[in-house]
Amino acid sequence: MGAVVQTRQRPRPRATRAVRSVTLLELVTAVSETTADEREIVAAVLHMLRSGQVRLSGNFRGEPVESFES
Repeated sequence: MGAVVQTRQRPRPRATRAVRSVTLLELVTAVSETTADEREIVAAVLHMLRSGQVRLSGNFRGEPVESFES
C-alpha cells in the first residue's frame, strides 16, 4: 500500500472590492428603489454599513453605525 499524502488547501484570497463612499441620503434612496418596506430599508442600510460595503461621506462621515439604531 502506498503512503497517504495530505495536502493543505490554501484559502482563496477574497476578491477585493472598492468601498463606495455615499451620503446617507444616496444610500437610503438607492435601497428604497428596491422596496417600500421601511423595515427592510433600515435593515439593508445597516447591513451595508456594518459589513463595510459602503462608507458614509458628507454630514454622517465617521458616525458609528450604532448611532443610527433606535
